[in-house]
Amino acid sequence: MTANEIRAKYLSFFQSTPRNHVLIPSAPLVPENDPTTLFNSAGMQPLIPYLLGQPHPQGKRLTNSQKSFRSQDIEEVGDNRHMTFFEMLGNWSLGDYFKKEQLPWIYEFLTKELGLDAKRIYVSVFSGNENVAKDEESIAIWKHLGIPEDHIFSYDAKKNWWSRSGTPEKMNAGEPGGPDSEIFYDFGEELHLHEQSPYKNEKCHPNCDCGRFLEIGNSVFMQYKKLADGSLEELPQRNVDFGGGLERLNAAVNNTRDVFTTDSFSAIITIISKATKKEYGKDEEETRAMRIIADHMRGAVMMIADGVYPSNKQQGYVLRRLIRRSMLYAKKLGVWGDWGFVKSLVAPVAMQYKSAYPSVLEQQEKIETVLVDEAGRFGKTVEKGLKEIEKMETVDGKQAFLLYETYGFPWELTEEIAVSKGQKINREEFEEAFKKHQALSRTASVGMFKGGLADHSVETTKLHTATHLLHASLRKVLGTHIGQKGSNITVERLRFDFSHPEKITPEQLMEIERLVNAAISENLEVTMKEMNKEESLTSGALGFFVEKYGDRVKVYTVGDPNGAYFSREICGGPHVSFTGELGHFTIDKEESAGAGIRRIYGHLEKSNENNATVTASLSSK
Repeated sequence: MTANEIRAKYLSFFQSTPRNHVLIPSAPLVPENDPTTLFNSAGMQPLIPYLLGQPHPQGKRLTNSQKSFRSQDIEEVGDNRHMTFFEMLGNWSLGDYFKKEQLPWIYEFLTKELGLDAKRIYVSVFSGNENVAKDEESIAIWKHLGIPEDHIFSYDAKKNWWSRSGTPEKMNAGEPGGPDSEIFYDFGEELHLHEQSPYKNEKCHPNCDCGRFLEIGNSVFMQYKKLADGSLEELPQRNVDFGGGLERLNAAVNNTRDVFTTDSFSAIITIISKATKKEYGKDEEETRAMRIIADHMRGAVMMIADGVYPSNKQQGYVLRRLIRRSMLYAKKLGVWGDWGFVKSLVAPVAMQYKSAYPSVLEQQEKIETVLVDEAGRFGKTVEKGLKEIEKMETVDGKQAFLLYETYGFPWELTEEIAVSKGQKINREEFEEAFKKHQALSRTASVGMFKGGLADHSVETTKLHTATHLLHASLRKVLGTHIGQKGSNITVERLRFDFSHPEKITPEQLMEIERLVNAAISENLEVTMKEMNKEESLTSGALGFFVEKYGDRVKVYTVGDPNGAYFSREICGGPHVSFTGELGHFTIDKEESAGAGIRRIYGHLEKSNENNATVTASLSSK
């Protein structure tokens, strides 16, 4: 059974009677209205407002396959089961059904639809704590379904509690969460008892790291919300949030504990094997390198397809890290300087997802161009860094950081070269130098005005408001992948950086400028409301640097705050009261500001109008 067949079976199962779920599309990898996290890492993430009680337009029963990315797993990739990019099969009950329906349904899907051996299924439940009781209800349901008692395990919140932040004490105020029941597939006791297993003398259980068990699904009973005082409060509705890793289910169905041997990865692994002349599975280190390349390049392709481009900040930095880490491991396998190798890894990913996510195949040429450009850029960086290393008699942690800061030289490459020269670099020295660099950067920014403003004068305030109009217009003309990457505003002009892969055409620039001036001509009101971050995101506010603000944020709306609005963003201010105060806006220049980043310069025509209303609005802030 292939990954595409498993996905189709799952979605059909939950759409059919009596389950009657509505199919919703996968959200993009980059959350549009949630700047508190870089990527959608689970299917529930785009559904937070509805899990908290807001009615979903499609109803109370939903299902989909969500594209997901977990950057925290980058260092874990290389074994038989960890991935950065993956698909999460999901079904949700928004205050409708609960445990007695969910657990039998998912058990039926696994055993009847996928044909998994029921004898090889183990489950876990929440053992309880001082606030939430042990999940005896789930235990009773599993037993009724035929799961033997010795296949049911109870764990504390570290294993059987789910929220985006982790255990209850780590949850942020307003964050939903709850106990869960995980499902594991048993690949055989011999993996635990193998003579080379470090766990052979310990008691085996589903969360043992011996490789015997693979988690294939998790039903989260999301019924609590964290309060500001640290306690948990019952949500107004009890929700079900199921997530099943498609690639892991693929491994279980095909009885292989290595997800990289399934059709989810087989095509790209074949190309890597042919290019490197290495046999997958023959040598442990070579196999690990091939897994890292396959995973990272698959993730890079899917990121670029969703509008992410290599850069030194946020999502772009993660993408750049994936590409460069892939190249380092390709170098270990004997491939370097052949950027055609990088290009060849796009097609198998695009073909894998041609039915589920056709936009990847449609963008194949663009994705290849981005990857080859980044590979070439990194190649030049490596050559420069290598020349510097040759000049050094020894390389310590501090020098390793200088190589990183000056040439973007990754730690892994510096370490590899130093080892080949008979040296060992102190990683702690490198980390210490890196932390000092971060501290200096923070100190240098103290006293700077919010939003990149040179001052809070009337003219600068006007241009700041115009930047919001420009941002909204860019998204209307070019697409919602547009996101702010930086800005700098003086009394004379604005400079706005944003994510976009290509030069903007003259026609597009004219339309963007027209939209800004149309909003100015309408003399729209600019209003501000203070709210907490969760509330601001639920309201539809955009925000790209929210981490620099506190728990309470200012949300500025251009247009009707209770109806149709032109722009809504989280921002520190200041702004004019009405757009009519701005005057005519002109785009002066559009240019590249880095890989996947464009830059626009613009200005407002000077006027002799009375600025009393602007001054008054400033004094009230």
